[in-house]
Amino acid sequence: MARSMWKGAISFGLVHIPVELYPATSDNGLDLHMLDRRDFSPIGFKRYNKNTGKEVSWDDIIKGYEYATDEYVVLSDEDLRRANPEATQTIDILAFVDAEQVPLIYYEQPYYLAPGKGGDKVYALLREALREVGKIGIANVVIRVKQHLAALVCVGDTIVLNTLRFPDEIRPTDELKIPDENSKAARITEKELQMAKALVEGMSEKWKPQKYHDTYREDVMAMVKKKIAANQTKTITMPEPEEDKPKKSNVIDLVSLLQASLGKKPAPAHADGDDDDDDPPPRKSRKPSSDEDEDTSDSPPSRARKSTSPPTVHARATAARKPAAKKTATKTAASKAPAKRTAAASRTAASKTATTAKAPARRRKAA
Repeated sequence: MARSMWKGAISFGLVHIPVELYPATSDNGLDLHMLDRRDFSPIGFKRYNKNTGKEVSWDDIIKGYEYATDEYVVLSDEDLRRANPEATQTIDILAFVDAEQVPLIYYEQPYYLAPGKGGDKVYALLREALREVGKIGIANVVIRVKQHLAALVCVGDTIVLNTLRFPDEIRPTDELKIPDENSKAARITEKELQMAKALVEGMSEKWKPQKYHDTYREDVMAMVKKKIAANQTKTITMPEPEEDKPKKSNVIDLVSLLQASLGKKPAPAHADGDDDDDDPPPRKSRKPSSDEDEDTSDSPPSRARKSTSPPTVHARATAARKPAAKKTATKTAASKAPAKRTAAASRTAASKTATTAKAPARRRKAA
């Protein structure tokens, strides 16, 4: 834990709670240095005297307020403390309010408050009181020569001081083009609202802060390691020319976007407005047997007339089954094939049936 950055007390009625202030957050951003592109040397900044041009060390730097052009009033840390000792050393609770009454836009920077020496009991007393009544404390505090409005919030067993912005620091939204609920351009249908609510419900889960992390920083660090491994530490990557992107339409099919977000495919558009989603799927045709494959061939009838040998018992039974099988295959094919193929199949079946009927007459003549 870092060193405390402020020591003082919480003023709670006539009770004073000694506390120490610690930073509650850390900046894990990319620490990039500025380099001279000619020789990749780091660039430094000097604190220098504007009159002499000479560099000035930190020990010789003091603070001052410019009350006129190039005229300053020197203010040391002790001067700033003496100006209002109570404000600089006290977290003065002004009121207690419901947490939901303070909009999130007012919250600025969190700090941990830890009890100072001898302050454990009164620290715990304030914490439990805030928990029981479900309130947050609104206070004034001076941190680094600036007074802040602050909220005292219980987070677990710790009291967190979260600095708040003053109302005059919040910019108004009057100049923004925000659609209201009666705007014609932003009119929402009941179907769109129900789908949006279903999407929100489907994506709802318990707050798990551990699952979120800075993926952009991780990707940049992976690129750094890749460039080091490839010995490209001094390579400057230039931007590639951007391709012309097709112009997008301003018309948004909100229903299709919501359906896609919900994992559904957009419903097809129908000219007559009918919904065909309830229609049963088409039946798959049965795969014809080997006998049916031979029966649907377009062999000429003359081949059957040239045969003079009498058919066997198995052949007569097969010939008797062929017309029924042919009718079934013809009906199945007719439900899907074009009209020309259906007519051709019917003519072929008729010619084969006629040929089979003439076979007994030829056998009697031969006898």
